[in-house]
Amino acid sequence: MAALASDTRNAGMQQTYPPRAAVRAWILFDWAAQPYFTLITTFVFAPYFATHVASNPASGQALWGFATAAAGLVIALLSPVLGAIADASGRRKPWIAAFGALLVIGSSLMWIGRPGDPSVILPLLIAYGIATIGVEFATVFNNAMMPTLVPPDRIGRLSGTGWATGYVGGILSLILVLGFLAASPATGRTLFGFMPLFGLDPVSHQGDRITGPLTAVWFTIFVLPMFLLTPDYPARRPVREALREGLSGLRRTLSELPKHKSMAAFLLANMVYTDGLISLFAFGGIYAAGTFGWNTIQIGTFGMVLAIAGAFGAWIGGKLDDRLGPKRVIAGSLIVLLLSVIWILTVDRDHVLLMQVAPPVPGGGLFAAPAEKVYLLLGCLIGMAGGPLQAASRSQLIRMAPEDRIAQHFGLFALTGRVTSFVGPLLIGVVTAVTASQKAGMAVVVVFFLAGLLLLRRVKD
Repeated sequence: MAALASDTRNAGMQQTYPPRAAVRAWILFDWAAQPYFTLITTFVFAPYFATHVASNPASGQALWGFATAAAGLVIALLSPVLGAIADASGRRKPWIAAFGALLVIGSSLMWIGRPGDPSVILPLLIAYGIATIGVEFATVFNNAMMPTLVPPDRIGRLSGTGWATGYVGGILSLILVLGFLAASPATGRTLFGFMPLFGLDPVSHQGDRITGPLTAVWFTIFVLPMFLLTPDYPARRPVREALREGLSGLRRTLSELPKHKSMAAFLLANMVYTDGLISLFAFGGIYAAGTFGWNTIQIGTFGMVLAIAGAFGAWIGGKLDDRLGPKRVIAGSLIVLLLSVIWILTVDRDHVLLMQVAPPVPGGGLFAAPAEKVYLLLGCLIGMAGGPLQAASRSQLIRMAPEDRIAQHFGLFALTGRVTSFVGPLLIGVVTAVTASQKAGMAVVVVFFLAGLLLLRRVKD
C-alpha cells in the first residue's frame, strides 16, 4: 500500500499528491462499503430472504431481482446528473456523506425481515433499494477522488489495492457473522461452535438479520478516516450555480460523446458486462441455496473462500493493469467469467458437465459432494476474475476521461453500469418466474458477458 502514495518529489511540477496516510484512508472506503455487497446482496441476507422470507426460493429470487432492478433504474437516471453537479461544485465528501447516510438507514431497517412473514416483504425490499442507491452513489463520488491521490501510472495499482482491501473487509465481516453471530437452527451453534453473541435467536434467524445493522455500523466506523484524512476537491461555486453549470456541462459531454468513439465503446461495453456481473453476484448465493440447499453457514463459508480469491485477484489485477493496461485485464477477466458461468450451468446436486455424480447427503460434511466441490472451484474463479474486472474498469475510465470532468464521467460510468442493470435482474426474475427454474434464470448472465467481450474489442488502448 505504501507504494501507492507518491511524494511531491516524484509528482513532477504539474501536480502534487497527498501523503500516504491520505491514500490509505481513501482505500478504507472500499473496506467500509464491501460488507454491504458481501453480507447483504450476495452471501447472507439475499439467500436468507429467498429461502426463509419469501414463499419459495424461485419466488424470492424473482422478487429480489425486481427490487434490484428498481434501484438500478434510479441510479442510472441520477448518477450522471449528480456527477456533473459535483464536478461543477468541486466537492466530493458532502455527497459521500449524504448517500452514505442512505446506506446506513436502509441497512439498519433490514432487521425487520422476520422469516415467514409476508407483511415484511415490501418494506424489506424498499429498505434494500434505499441502501443500494446509497452505497452506489457514495461509490461514484469516492471513485472520482482517485486522480488527485496518485500519479497516472499508479492508478491501476491504487484501484486494485482498493478492491483487494475491500474484499479483505468482506472476509472479516463474514467471519464475524458466521463465527459469532449466525447459528444453525438445528444445532444452535455458530460455525466456530459458539452460542451466538447478544443472545441472537437461531430459530428466528436473528443472526442473518443482524447483517443489516452490522453493515451500517461497519460503514460508519471505517469511512471516518477518509473524511478526516483524505483531502477533498476545493469548493468552486454554490450548489445552485453548480446545478446550472453541471447540467450544461453534462449536455455538452453527451453531445460530444459520439465524436469520442473509443470512450463511447468502452461505456457501452461497461454497461453490458457490468450488468452481467451485478446479476451474477446478486444471485450466486441465492442460486447455491436453491440448488444445494445450503444454509447460511455453508453459503457464508463459500463467500469467504470467494472473497479470498477476489482479494488475491484484485491485487494481482492491479499490478497487471499498470503493466499490461486495463483493457487486457478486463478482457481476460471476462473470458474467465464467461467460461465459469457456462460450466456452472452444467452443475446441479447430482450432475457435473452432464455426468451423474453422487448427490450431497445429510451430515456428509462441508462441500463433501463432488458437485459442491466443483461449484466451490468455479466460485473461486469467478471471485478471482470479478475483482480485477471492476478495478480495471474504473482505472480504464480514469485514463480516458478529462480530469476536470472526472466525476461527470464517473457518473456516466455509473450510468452505463446501471442504466441496464435493472435489465439483468429483471430478466433473471422474469425467466425464473416463468420457467420456475433458477438455472434458466442464471443462463441470462452468459449473454451479457459475451456481448461485453465483443464490444470491448472496439475500445482503443
